Amino acid sequence: MNKTQRLRKQYPWIKLQKVSIASLLIGFLCAFLAVCLKHLTEHYEEILFHKAKENWFLFLVFPVFGLSVIYFLRHYLFKKKENKGIKEIFETTASKTQNLPIYKVPSHFFNGLLTVVFGGSTGIEVSTVVASAAIGSVAQKKDNLFKRYKTELICAGIAAGITALFSSPIAGILFSFEVISKKITKAFALSTILAVSIAYGFIIILDEKPLFEVSVSTWHLHAFPYFLLLGVLAGVNSVYLTKSVLLLKNRFAKIDNHSTKIIVGSLIISASLLILPQLYGEGYHSIKTIFENSESVILTLPFVLTLLGILFLKPIITSITLASGGDGGVFAPSMFIGAFLGLLTALVLNTFFDADVIPLNFMIIGMGAMLSASIHAPFTALFLICGLINDYTLFFPLLIVCLVSKTTAKLIYPYTVYSYQPQNIK
Repeated sequence: MNKTQRLRKQYPWIKLQKVSIASLLIGFLCAFLAVCLKHLTEHYEEILFHKAKENWFLFLVFPVFGLSVIYFLRHYLFKKKENKGIKEIFETTASKTQNLPIYKVPSHFFNGLLTVVFGGSTGIEVSTVVASAAIGSVAQKKDNLFKRYKTELICAGIAAGITALFSSPIAGILFSFEVISKKITKAFALSTILAVSIAYGFIIILDEKPLFEVSVSTWHLHAFPYFLLLGVLAGVNSVYLTKSVLLLKNRFAKIDNHSTKIIVGSLIISASLLILPQLYGEGYHSIKTIFENSESVILTLPFVLTLLGILFLKPIITSITLASGGDGGVFAPSMFIGAFLGLLTALVLNTFFDADVIPLNFMIIGMGAMLSASIHAPFTALFLICGLINDYTLFFPLLIVCLVSKTTAKLIYPYTVYSYQPQNIK
């Protein structure tokens, strides 16, 4: 056997070895990035939100300051290019020549962090996803062998980032499949499994706690029709969120002056925060508070008005945050809206229809239903929510409601903020 024949025989093993090593490295780097961004955001958001509650004037200062810093970073440091979110990933995977440049990692990291900690009403999930995808994209440029596996390596990075954020490797893999790749190959399976394995191992070593530490005791069969109702309501609300984002981003795109965008956007965000401080940042602090008190909450007129205000304003403020230059997406807003929609539904059912349902269950299922409908990825939403609370008691009703909400949303409006084209806006 000559040298050429030996190389041909060894090539599949060499290819497997290289892809495996690259996937493990991508998984570690993306997990490290996600964990750092998560903890930095939680820490500084809590500090600044507490300061703003003590001095209302800071609700006016923080949004304009955060958006201004993001603009200057983007203009002077990050090549004057706006972040397009997950659309950037679609453009990269659809092109043989286009790649996500390395500066997208610090760009989305810092812009996502600044957006949320200074009150922008979105989350860091999409910032993490795009930064992780950029790591995978850069890796595939380092070796000619990897060029044919560009999508697979990008998906490996995304899966690892989602795994580290939500402590759910299955959700990471499913998101990469349902939203990005939409097909499974041997290389996809190998790279994503290795990446999420190293990411999950990393967060176990760090002893990362679930984002929401709640205790789900049980669910009752008599509540199932009400769960289905919640799924339909979530589907309708997700369309309101989607159309708000598309419409307001389109309106703000017509404003040529960046200073005007920042000032107008900041004024609307600030006014909303003064009315409803719960809208500050990603809103997880408000969800944690209501989780703790869900069984003792009573349906009063002021509380109903607060919940309705949250459901009405959150999509608008999220849209304006993104349209005026903030970095983020609809992950956190969807879960935030879903939690309060579930709570309102449960309280109305218990108060006026004597339904005897568990508000906590409705909040958790509402989060999954809204996320499923907003990104059209029911299985991702299912495992992501279960990972967030580290509990699978509600697995079956969550599965059904996520499917119902997605179907409802698609029947009303077939696009998400990720899949729409400008001509589709109506």
